[in-house]
Amino acid sequence: QVQLVESGGGLVQAGGSLRLSCAASGRTFSTYDMGWFRQAPGKEREFVARITWRDGNRAYADSVKGRFTISRDYTKNTVYLQMNSLKPEDTAVYYCAAWPSGTTQYDWGQGTQVTVSS
Repeated sequence: QVQLVESGGGLVQAGGSLRLSCAASGRTFSTYDMGWFRQAPGKEREFVARITWRDGNRAYADSVKGRFTISRDYTKNTVYLQMNSLKPEDTAVYYCAAWPSGTTQYDWGQGTQVTVSS
């Protein structure tokens, strides 16, 4: 059973940076994508970024391109989301997800709150 544990959220001023971490366990992820989604109050959960575990291929939402970077560490089975130039509209609960590549069979972490003050 896949387990995903996020950390690194918090309160930051606009223009600041945060790094989220997601520690994954429970299986081998060589055929998986892993990524980040977020959900702001009153809004639906939306895609932020993903990375293919096998080859490191990355994709980003247009709203975070050039500001956020997703990466992975094989040795720690951990995925990171480096968030720079944060804006108040980035405020949301951020969820780590893992899914078999080419599917939408998501496993979710518990979420971590990111709050950006203006």
